[in-house]
Amino acid sequence: MRLRVSSNGHFLEYADGRPFFYLGDTAWELFHRLNREEADLYLANRARKGFTVIQAVVLAELDGLNAPNAYGDVPLKGNDPTQPNEPYFQHVDAIVDKAESLGLFFGLLPTWGSHWKLNAEGRTGIFDPEKALAYGRFLGARYKDKPVIWILGGDHNIENEQEAAVITALAQGLRQGDGGQHLITFHPRGPAQSSDRLHHADWLDFNMFQSSHGARDHDNGLFAEHDYGLQPPKPTLDGESRYETIPVGFYNTGATELRRFTDYDVRQAAYWSLLAGACGHTYGNNNVWQMWQPGRKPILGACVPWIEALDHPGAFQMGYLRRLFESRSFQKLVPAQSLILDGPRSGGAKIRAACAVDGSFAYVYSPRGEPFTMRMDIIKSSRVRVSWFDPRYGIEAHLHTSDSPGIQTFVPPTSGPGCDWLLVLERGG
Repeated sequence: MRLRVSSNGHFLEYADGRPFFYLGDTAWELFHRLNREEADLYLANRARKGFTVIQAVVLAELDGLNAPNAYGDVPLKGNDPTQPNEPYFQHVDAIVDKAESLGLFFGLLPTWGSHWKLNAEGRTGIFDPEKALAYGRFLGARYKDKPVIWILGGDHNIENEQEAAVITALAQGLRQGDGGQHLITFHPRGPAQSSDRLHHADWLDFNMFQSSHGARDHDNGLFAEHDYGLQPPKPTLDGESRYETIPVGFYNTGATELRRFTDYDVRQAAYWSLLAGACGHTYGNNNVWQMWQPGRKPILGACVPWIEALDHPGAFQMGYLRRLFESRSFQKLVPAQSLILDGPRSGGAKIRAACAVDGSFAYVYSPRGEPFTMRMDIIKSSRVRVSWFDPRYGIEAHLHTSDSPGIQTFVPPTSGPGCDWLLVLERGG
């Protein structure tokens, strides 16, 4: 399976031109902490739910250089990127192969950012440009024929020329190793976006931003809007938004630990971003990314075993989202805020809209079920079919079919926090 950027520069597609909906899950510690049976269970679960990309790190964050994997292997000999440890990579191979058999892509991070950032001695972790080039070439060649998307960065930003040289060399090594077969992006530290420094980098195929976990109602659509307007156009998506169950704003002591992001927060971020021009979205669960289980030190308040957290409601709801978007030609969508003539324009109830370029359908999202007024003439048809989509349960219900092209006000079925609804308009024949 191969991916490429679409001709309009805003979406991803398969090499044969079929649209590709990027629905990612953050499993950063997958290779480092799970054995193969556990990894098989995880991947099968995500495939069933409709995810298309698994984001995981080869040189992991949580003592990933020195703490061995489930089989007692570390990734590098002597922490030298030019000396990969074959048994460790055979474990990675097996998991990548399993994902391929399930139709999944891997969003592979060659390394977490802490391993290439400048350290206290002014050196870039375990990397220099020469080692980064060699390591990139090794990875590129090893996974040349696998369904892989390369994700550089690893939750850190480039802040100086030394770091830029390492990342550029790593990208060049990947290109040399895989012959340019796979797309490359960059996962920044949040809240930030790759486009701020790298939009014009010749190796960056699409942008990624991290809206992060700082607050409820943080409009990550603003990141997508920014990137959507850049030239030349490149696809963009939120590679790390608010994780289900992570404490809001990272506070994880005392009573504040009870304030955790819910499936509603997850949905709001996903629909806001997609209707603002993103080519896909990445979900995350605070217990799953770190593969937490009793006996392991919890990070940021993890408290549910990962195998149970796999079935938290937000993960199911991402599958409903993908099914909705793929039910129409989602690659035709463009942001269309001008459709909304009245309704919340800021805050947690902010309405966002997108419309197909040919006027065949439109989506309007009301995060709190607030009424909104809009133009109906955006749908190029004498009759317009109107439906409500419930993001909680993936149910779409026909409201009516009308021949009125005028201005209309819509009142969602319920309202309040957690009562988000998406209006679907399309040609009624």
